[in-house]
Amino acid sequence: MVIVASFYKFFPFPDSIHLRSAWLAYCQVQQIRGTILMAPEGINATISGSRDAINQVLQYICTHPGLSTFKYQESVWNVHPFDQLKVKLKQEIVTLGMPTVDPSQGTGEFVHPSDWNAILTDPTVTVVDTRNIHEVEMGTFLGAINPQTLCFRQFPHYAKQQLMPLQSKKVAMFCTGGIRCEKASSYLLKEGFKQVYQLDGGIIHYLQTVSKSDSLWHGDCFIFDQRNHLNPELGIGQLGLE
Repeated sequence: MVIVASFYKFFPFPDSIHLRSAWLAYCQVQQIRGTILMAPEGINATISGSRDAINQVLQYICTHPGLSTFKYQESVWNVHPFDQLKVKLKQEIVTLGMPTVDPSQGTGEFVHPSDWNAILTDPTVTVVDTRNIHEVEMGTFLGAINPQTLCFRQFPHYAKQQLMPLQSKKVAMFCTGGIRCEKASSYLLKEGFKQVYQLDGGIIHYLQTVSKSDSLWHGDCFIFDQRNHLNPELGIGQLGLE
């Protein structure tokens, strides 16, 4: 049994450059695989390992200032979805290309998955899928707008071209695990939007929480590991690992 753990946090992390080697060494001892991104704006990671190894790594990370809590999700698989371990230093943990956008200083209102259907069916809310066009083509929520972006860095251009007339309206966003829409919501607030919402924990949390009979999700969900994508029951999609 392998635990796949995903976690992130936006917070001032100036020590990231000095901690990379120590984090890499600790995770190697625990035989962890996956990717940990470290940047001045925070951390973003998806790793896999035994239950004990994951617990040890989480306890280790929590000892660092600012990391006693973070957004966290996990799942159980029979094989590692990663071949190796990477701990990388980056300029951003999710690349928007707007260094003045700081989610630690404010984001949109988090909407629990159990309340997300009400957002989707509210005619006064514009719902935007912040993922790229290839991810959206695999699956998305009923009625959500596809920005037709090739990468997250293109989101600000889309927003300026298409969303600015909605500054006084309600705008809700979602992504795979929550990190992109958290940064996107921070960007919209900086641009003067007043009523911004985001799906807490992203699509994965929604599929874990909402029953199939109540779900308004259609299709599969792309993920960034060898599983490729998950079906609505969170099983491996047709193109994923056997």
